[in-house]
Amino acid sequence: MTHGGNIFAAARRHGWDWREVADFSASINPLGPSPRVRPAVEAAMDRIIHYPDAYSCELQHALAKHWDTDPAGIMLGNGATDLLHFFARALAPPRVYLAAPVFSEFDRAFPNATIVPFDSREWPGDGLIVVTRPANPTGQMPDLSCFDGPLLVDESFIEFTGETPFGAGRDNLYILRSLTKFHAIPGLRAGALLGPPAVLESWKQRREPWQLNVLAEAAVLASLGDVDHACRTREFVRNEREWLSSELRTIPGLTPQPSRANFLLIAFDRPAAPLVARLEQDKILVRDCSGWPGVPFPQAIRVAVRTRPENLRFLAALRGVLCDS
Repeated sequence: MTHGGNIFAAARRHGWDWREVADFSASINPLGPSPRVRPAVEAAMDRIIHYPDAYSCELQHALAKHWDTDPAGIMLGNGATDLLHFFARALAPPRVYLAAPVFSEFDRAFPNATIVPFDSREWPGDGLIVVTRPANPTGQMPDLSCFDGPLLVDESFIEFTGETPFGAGRDNLYILRSLTKFHAIPGLRAGALLGPPAVLESWKQRREPWQLNVLAEAAVLASLGDVDHACRTREFVRNEREWLSSELRTIPGLTPQPSRANFLLIAFDRPAAPLVARLEQDKILVRDCSGWPGVPFPQAIRVAVRTRPENLRFLAALRGVLCDS
Protein backbone atom coordinates (compact mmCIF):
# COMPACT_ATOMS: atom_id res chain seq x y z
CA MET A 1 0.00 0.00 0.00
CA THR A 2 1.46 3.32 -1.10
CA HIS A 3 0.32 6.93 -1.09
CA GLY A 4 -1.48 8.60 -3.93
CA GLY A 5 -0.70 12.11 -5.04
CA ASN A 6 2.85 11.38 -6.23
CA ILE A 7 2.41 13.72 -9.16
CA PHE A 8 5.82 15.39 -8.84
CA ALA A 9 7.65 12.08 -8.53
CA ALA A 10 5.86 10.73 -11.61
CA ALA A 11 6.68 13.86 -13.60
CA ARG A 12 10.31 13.71 -12.51
CA ARG A 13 10.54 10.01 -13.38
CA HIS A 14 9.25 10.53 -16.91
CA GLY A 15 10.66 13.99 -17.58
CA TRP A 16 7.17 15.51 -17.84
CA ASP A 17 5.82 18.91 -16.90
CA TRP A 18 3.71 18.08 -13.82
CA ARG A 19 0.96 20.37 -15.11
CA GLU A 20 0.30 17.86 -17.90
CA VAL A 21 -0.45 15.04 -15.45
CA ALA A 22 -4.05 14.28 -14.45
CA ASP A 23 -3.88 13.05 -10.87
CA PHE A 24 -6.81 10.76 -10.05
CA SER A 25 -4.77 9.04 -7.33
CA ALA A 26 -5.29 11.81 -4.75
CA SER A 27 -8.87 12.66 -3.78
CA ILE A 28 -8.77 16.44 -3.50
CA ASN A 29 -11.62 18.93 -3.99
CA PRO A 30 -12.04 19.03 -7.81
CA LEU A 31 -13.08 22.70 -7.67
CA GLY A 32 -9.76 23.62 -6.07
CA PRO A 33 -9.32 26.01 -3.14
CA SER A 34 -11.83 28.68 -2.27
CA PRO A 35 -11.19 31.91 -4.22
CA ARG A 36 -10.53 33.50 -0.83
CA VAL A 37 -7.47 31.34 -0.15
CA ARG A 38 -4.89 32.91 -2.46
CA PRO A 39 -5.46 36.50 -1.25
CA ALA A 40 -5.34 35.29 2.35
CA VAL A 41 -2.06 33.46 1.79
CA GLU A 42 -0.56 36.47 0.01
CA ALA A 43 -1.60 38.73 2.89
CA ALA A 44 -0.09 36.30 5.41
CA MET A 45 3.30 36.57 3.67
CA ASP A 46 3.98 39.64 5.81
CA ARG A 47 3.88 37.38 8.88
CA ILE A 48 6.51 34.85 7.82
CA ILE A 49 9.25 36.93 9.44
CA HIS A 50 7.72 35.95 12.82
CA TYR A 51 7.17 32.62 14.53
CA PRO A 52 3.60 31.37 14.16
CA ASP A 53 1.31 31.01 17.15
CA ALA A 54 2.69 27.93 18.91
CA TYR A 55 -0.67 26.12 18.90
CA SER A 56 -2.62 28.08 16.23
CA CYS A 57 -5.19 29.36 18.71
CA GLU A 58 -7.12 31.48 16.18
CA LEU A 59 -7.76 28.51 13.93
CA GLN A 60 -8.42 26.28 16.93
CA HIS A 61 -11.28 28.55 18.04
CA ALA A 62 -12.59 28.98 14.49
CA LEU A 63 -12.79 25.21 14.05
CA ALA A 64 -14.44 24.81 17.44
CA LYS A 65 -17.18 27.21 16.34
CA HIS A 66 -17.44 25.50 12.94
CA TRP A 67 -17.75 22.03 14.53
CA ASP A 68 -19.68 23.21 17.63
CA THR A 69 -17.21 21.75 20.09
CA ASP A 70 -14.83 22.78 22.87
CA PRO A 71 -11.68 24.45 21.48
CA ALA A 72 -9.64 22.72 24.19
CA GLY A 73 -10.65 19.43 22.56
CA ILE A 74 -8.87 20.27 19.30
CA MET A 75 -5.19 19.76 18.53
CA LEU A 76 -3.82 21.08 15.24
CA GLY A 77 -0.95 19.64 13.27
CA ASN A 78 1.03 19.49 10.05
CA GLY A 79 -1.61 17.37 8.33
CA ALA A 80 -3.71 14.47 9.59
CA THR A 81 -0.79 12.05 9.09
CA ASP A 82 1.40 14.05 11.46
CA LEU A 83 -1.33 13.93 14.09
CA LEU A 84 -1.97 10.23 13.54
CA HIS A 85 1.63 9.29 14.32
CA PHE A 86 1.72 11.64 17.32
CA PHE A 87 -1.52 10.10 18.59
CA ALA A 88 -0.09 6.60 18.26
CA ARG A 89 3.00 7.60 20.28
CA ALA A 90 1.10 9.59 22.92
CA LEU A 91 -1.72 7.11 23.57
CA ALA A 92 0.43 4.00 22.99
CA PRO A 93 -2.53 1.61 23.19
CA PRO A 94 -1.48 -1.96 24.03
CA ARG A 95 -3.96 -3.47 21.54
CA VAL A 96 -5.27 -1.92 18.31
CA TYR A 97 -7.78 -3.15 15.76
CA LEU A 98 -7.92 -1.65 12.26
CA ALA A 99 -11.38 -1.85 10.72
CA ALA A 100 -10.10 -2.40 7.18
CA PRO A 101 -9.96 -0.82 4.74
CA VAL A 102 -8.14 2.14 6.25
CA PHE A 103 -5.60 4.72 5.10
CA SER A 104 -2.19 3.04 4.67
CA GLU A 105 -0.55 5.28 7.29
CA PHE A 106 -2.55 3.51 9.99
CA ASP A 107 -0.56 0.36 9.23
CA ARG A 108 2.66 2.29 9.80
CA ALA A 109 1.39 4.04 12.92
CA PHE A 110 0.14 0.76 14.42
CA PRO A 111 2.39 -1.94 12.92
CA ASN A 112 1.19 -4.63 15.35
CA ALA A 113 -2.51 -3.96 14.88
CA THR A 114 -5.05 -6.70 14.17
CA ILE A 115 -7.24 -6.39 11.07
CA VAL A 116 -11.00 -6.72 11.64
CA PRO A 117 -13.83 -6.45 9.08
CA PHE A 118 -15.10 -2.94 8.38
CA ASP A 119 -18.72 -4.12 8.50
CA SER A 120 -18.30 -6.16 11.69
CA ARG A 121 -21.34 -6.35 13.96
CA GLU A 122 -19.29 -7.45 16.96
CA TRP A 123 -16.38 -5.08 17.55
CA PRO A 124 -13.59 -6.32 19.86
CA GLY A 125 -13.91 -4.81 23.31
CA ASP A 126 -10.34 -5.13 24.56
CA GLY A 127 -8.51 -2.43 22.61
CA LEU A 128 -8.62 0.66 20.43
CA ILE A 129 -10.72 0.38 17.26
CA VAL A 130 -9.60 2.48 14.27
CA VAL A 131 -12.24 3.08 11.62
CA THR A 132 -12.53 5.40 8.62
CA ARG A 133 -15.72 7.36 7.93
CA PRO A 134 -16.25 7.19 4.97
CA ALA A 135 -14.04 4.19 4.33
CA ASN A 136 -11.06 4.61 2.02
CA PRO A 137 -11.08 3.36 -0.75
CA THR A 138 -14.66 2.00 -0.75
CA GLY A 139 -16.47 5.24 0.13
CA GLN A 140 -18.89 3.36 2.43
CA MET A 141 -20.14 4.67 5.78
CA PRO A 142 -19.75 2.45 8.88
CA ASP A 143 -22.45 2.02 11.50
CA LEU A 144 -20.93 3.18 14.79
CA SER A 145 -24.19 3.82 16.60
CA CYS A 146 -23.81 0.91 19.04
CA PHE A 147 -20.08 1.21 19.67
CA ASP A 148 -18.97 2.63 23.01
CA GLY A 149 -15.39 1.33 23.37
CA PRO A 150 -12.13 3.21 22.71
CA LEU A 151 -12.38 4.58 19.19
CA LEU A 152 -10.35 6.58 16.67
CA VAL A 153 -12.46 7.74 13.71
CA ASP A 154 -10.71 9.05 10.61
CA GLU A 155 -13.05 11.60 9.00
CA SER A 156 -10.66 12.99 6.40
CA PHE A 157 -13.36 12.90 3.69
CA ILE A 158 -16.47 13.55 5.77
CA GLU A 159 -17.14 17.03 4.33
CA PHE A 160 -17.69 15.57 0.86
CA THR A 161 -20.48 13.28 2.06
CA GLY A 162 -22.90 15.84 3.46
CA GLU A 163 -23.14 13.64 6.58
CA THR A 164 -22.94 15.11 10.08
CA PRO A 165 -19.43 14.66 11.51
CA PHE A 166 -19.16 12.14 14.32
CA GLY A 167 -19.78 13.88 17.65
CA ALA A 168 -16.85 14.37 19.98
CA GLY A 169 -17.12 14.52 23.76
CA ARG A 170 -16.66 10.94 24.96
CA ASP A 171 -13.68 10.14 27.20
CA ASN A 172 -12.50 7.34 24.89
CA LEU A 173 -13.31 8.90 21.52
CA TYR A 174 -10.79 10.57 19.16
CA ILE A 175 -11.51 11.98 15.72
CA LEU A 176 -8.95 12.69 13.03
CA ARG A 177 -9.78 15.25 10.33
CA SER A 178 -7.79 16.43 7.34
CA LEU A 179 -7.97 20.15 6.62
CA THR A 180 -6.46 19.85 3.14
CA LYS A 181 -8.62 17.50 1.05
CA PHE A 182 -11.93 19.38 1.12
CA HIS A 183 -10.15 22.74 1.22
CA ALA A 184 -7.78 21.64 -1.59
CA ILE A 185 -4.51 22.71 0.05
CA PRO A 186 -2.58 19.44 0.61
CA GLY A 187 0.67 21.20 -0.25
CA LEU A 188 0.29 23.41 2.81
CA ARG A 189 -0.40 20.56 5.30
CA ALA A 190 -3.02 21.07 8.01
CA GLY A 191 -5.02 18.65 10.12
CA ALA A 192 -6.94 18.39 13.38
CA LEU A 193 -7.29 15.81 16.13
CA LEU A 194 -10.37 15.98 18.34
CA GLY A 195 -10.51 14.30 21.72
CA PRO A 196 -11.11 14.75 25.45
CA PRO A 197 -9.95 18.29 26.33
CA ALA A 198 -8.06 17.21 29.46
CA VAL A 199 -6.12 14.58 27.51
CA LEU A 200 -5.26 16.87 24.61
CA GLU A 201 -4.21 19.65 26.94
CA SER A 202 -1.80 17.28 28.69
CA TRP A 203 -0.47 16.04 25.34
CA LYS A 204 0.32 19.60 24.28
CA GLN A 205 2.97 19.64 26.97
CA ARG A 206 4.71 16.81 25.07
CA ARG A 207 4.02 18.19 21.61
CA GLU A 208 6.55 20.17 19.60
CA PRO A 209 5.29 23.76 19.04
CA TRP A 210 4.84 25.52 15.68
CA GLN A 211 3.30 22.55 13.88
CA LEU A 212 1.17 24.80 11.66
CA ASN A 213 2.76 27.62 9.66
CA VAL A 214 1.12 31.00 9.15
CA LEU A 215 0.31 30.39 5.46
CA ALA A 216 -1.54 27.14 6.16
CA GLU A 217 -3.47 28.71 9.02
CA ALA A 218 -4.47 31.69 6.87
CA ALA A 219 -5.59 29.38 4.06
CA VAL A 220 -7.82 27.24 6.30
CA LEU A 221 -9.34 30.28 8.02
CA ALA A 222 -10.20 31.83 4.65
CA SER A 223 -11.69 28.60 3.34
CA LEU A 224 -13.80 28.02 6.44
CA GLY A 225 -15.46 31.37 5.82
CA ASP A 226 -16.49 30.52 2.27
CA VAL A 227 -19.79 28.71 2.82
CA ASP A 228 -20.82 29.07 -0.83
CA HIS A 229 -17.70 27.28 -2.09
CA ALA A 230 -18.35 24.44 0.36
CA CYS A 231 -21.94 24.05 -0.83
CA ARG A 232 -20.91 24.15 -4.49
CA THR A 233 -18.27 21.51 -3.80
CA ARG A 234 -20.68 19.05 -2.21
CA GLU A 235 -23.25 19.50 -4.98
CA PHE A 236 -20.64 19.20 -7.72
CA VAL A 237 -19.06 16.07 -6.24
CA ARG A 238 -22.42 14.38 -5.76
CA ASN A 239 -23.55 15.06 -9.33
CA GLU A 240 -20.21 14.33 -11.01
CA ARG A 241 -19.72 11.14 -9.00
CA GLU A 242 -23.06 9.80 -10.23
CA TRP A 243 -22.32 10.78 -13.82
CA LEU A 244 -18.84 9.24 -13.73
CA SER A 245 -20.19 6.06 -12.16
CA SER A 246 -22.88 5.73 -14.84
CA GLU A 247 -20.28 6.17 -17.58
CA LEU A 248 -18.01 3.55 -16.00
CA ARG A 249 -20.88 1.06 -15.88
CA THR A 250 -21.05 1.14 -19.69
CA ILE A 251 -17.50 -0.23 -19.98
CA PRO A 252 -17.31 -4.06 -20.01
CA GLY A 253 -15.06 -5.73 -17.48
CA LEU A 254 -15.26 -3.20 -14.67
CA THR A 255 -17.78 -2.45 -11.93
CA PRO A 256 -17.83 0.89 -10.08
CA GLN A 257 -18.99 0.55 -6.48
CA PRO A 258 -21.47 2.81 -4.68
CA SER A 259 -19.69 5.60 -2.81
CA ARG A 260 -20.54 8.48 -0.50
CA ALA A 261 -17.14 10.12 -0.95
CA ASN A 262 -15.30 12.05 -3.67
CA PHE A 263 -13.77 8.86 -5.08
CA LEU A 264 -14.91 5.59 -6.61
CA LEU A 265 -13.61 2.06 -6.14
CA ILE A 266 -13.72 0.16 -9.45
CA ALA A 267 -13.58 -3.64 -9.48
CA PHE A 268 -11.85 -5.28 -12.48
CA ASP A 269 -12.17 -8.72 -14.09
CA ARG A 270 -8.46 -8.70 -14.99
CA PRO A 271 -5.17 -7.66 -13.34
CA ALA A 272 -5.23 -3.97 -12.46
CA ALA A 273 -1.46 -3.35 -12.36
CA PRO A 274 -0.94 -3.34 -16.17
CA LEU A 275 -3.89 -1.00 -16.56
CA VAL A 276 -2.49 1.40 -13.95
CA ALA A 277 0.88 1.38 -15.73
CA ARG A 278 -0.71 2.02 -19.13
CA LEU A 279 -2.76 4.92 -17.79
CA GLU A 280 0.42 6.42 -16.35
CA GLN A 281 1.90 6.37 -19.85
CA ASP A 282 -1.06 8.57 -20.80
CA LYS A 283 -0.12 10.87 -17.89
CA ILE A 284 -3.06 9.74 -15.77
CA LEU A 285 -2.43 8.55 -12.21
CA VAL A 286 -4.84 6.21 -10.39
CA ARG A 287 -4.57 4.05 -7.24
CA ASP A 288 -4.10 0.30 -7.53
CA CYS A 289 -6.05 -1.13 -4.57
CA SER A 290 -5.61 -4.80 -5.44
CA GLY A 291 -4.77 -6.84 -2.37
CA TRP A 292 -5.52 -4.06 0.13
CA PRO A 293 -6.83 -5.43 3.44
CA GLY A 294 -10.58 -4.98 3.54
CA VAL A 295 -11.04 -4.34 -0.19
CA PRO A 296 -13.66 -6.93 -1.24
CA PHE A 297 -12.28 -7.46 -4.75
CA PRO A 298 -9.03 -9.13 -5.81
CA GLN A 299 -8.42 -6.53 -8.55
CA ALA A 300 -9.52 -2.92 -8.12
CA ILE A 301 -8.49 0.70 -8.56
CA ARG A 302 -9.60 3.88 -6.87
CA VAL A 303 -10.17 7.06 -8.86
CA ALA A 304 -10.93 10.55 -7.62
CA VAL A 305 -13.95 12.46 -8.86
CA ARG A 306 -12.47 15.31 -10.86
CA THR A 307 -13.86 17.99 -13.20
CA ARG A 308 -15.83 17.00 -16.30
CA PRO A 309 -12.93 17.63 -18.77
CA GLU A 310 -10.57 15.58 -16.56
CA ASN A 311 -13.13 12.79 -16.16
CA LEU A 312 -13.71 12.67 -19.93
CA ARG A 313 -9.94 12.41 -20.45
CA PHE A 314 -9.77 9.52 -17.96
CA LEU A 315 -12.70 7.69 -19.55
CA ALA A 316 -11.24 8.03 -23.05
CA ALA A 317 -7.85 6.72 -21.89
CA LEU A 318 -9.46 3.88 -19.94
CA ARG A 319 -11.55 2.76 -22.92
CA GLY A 320 -8.48 2.94 -25.12
CA VAL A 321 -6.39 0.80 -22.80
CA LEU A 322 -9.11 -1.82 -22.36
CA CYS A 323 -9.74 -2.03 -26.09
CA ASP A 324 -6.04 -2.58 -26.74
CA SER A 325 -5.67 -5.30 -24.10
